[in-house]
Amino acid sequence: QVQLVETGGGLVQAGGSLRLSCAASGRTLSIYRMGWFRQAPGKEREFVAAFALWSGISTDYQPSVKGRFTISRDNAKNTVYLQMNSLKPEDTAVYYCAASRDGTNYAYWGQGTQVTVSS
Repeated sequence: QVQLVETGGGLVQAGGSLRLSCAASGRTLSIYRMGWFRQAPGKEREFVAAFALWSGISTDYQPSVKGRFTISRDNAKNTVYLQMNSLKPEDTAVYYCAASRDGTNYAYWGQGTQVTVSS
């Protein structure tokens, strides 16, 4: 099993920045890919960013965040980050990190952290 805990959410003004952290524990060596997803009120959960955990390659971003968000990792700390710059009100959502063993199916999820961007 893999446990994921997100931190770093909060309230920020438009144009500001936040960095989310996702600490992984348990069978982390079994993780192939980690990603960030978000869910805004009344909307379906959507993909934000992901990469291959141990190599950091094969990085993907949702087009609306590309150039503003950066996914990164500190393997020594088993932690994945999402640096979010130039935040917009439409980025307001609960952000979740998730882990996949096969690169396709995300079987492990954190509890989520709220990000609110005021205009």
